[in-house]
Amino acid sequence: MIIELTYFVHGTTIDNEKHLASGQADAKLSEKGITQGKELIKLINDDFDFIFVSDLSRSIDSARLTFGKERDLIVDKRIRECDYGELTQQVKTWKLKEYINKKYPGGESYLDVEKRMQAFVDDLKKNFDNKKVALVCHQAPQLALEVIVNKLSWEEAIDKDWRKDGKWLPGWRYFIK
Repeated sequence: MIIELTYFVHGTTIDNEKHLASGQADAKLSEKGITQGKELIKLINDDFDFIFVSDLSRSIDSARLTFGKERDLIVDKRIRECDYGELTQQVKTWKLKEYINKKYPGGESYLDVEKRMQAFVDDLKKNFDNKKVALVCHQAPQLALEVIVNKLSWEEAIDKDWRKDGKWLPGWRYFIK
């Protein structure tokens, strides 16, 4: 059994451009994000059996722009961004490592995100054997995949996060066994 999962980050949002941490707020794509979604399909060589998206509009809209309106999307709330609680839509001045074990004020911790993502991965294992799956979502779920699939610690996943250096790719592959 092996599932090939390709993670795609949603397009740039209006909040991203203002350096705000959207968390679970339903931030809209900016013009840049709309262009990114339309251009991404030109960089993808794979045909996916299934496309999963979080229930936040930036994820759904990005997937529609990239994969087209005719493709079925599977919306899954478990792959939402971390709930930043009281820090939602605030300028991100905090360090992610502070909230690995400790919950954001009124929100959740990264261990909570890992728990959600582990349940998602377990369901993939049960129901999507030998399938190619696309996942369009957010930062915390991708970091959780690094922890769950690639066996990194949360500290390592955060330290190696491509967002720090701007090393964007048109998809990150994970092989779930």
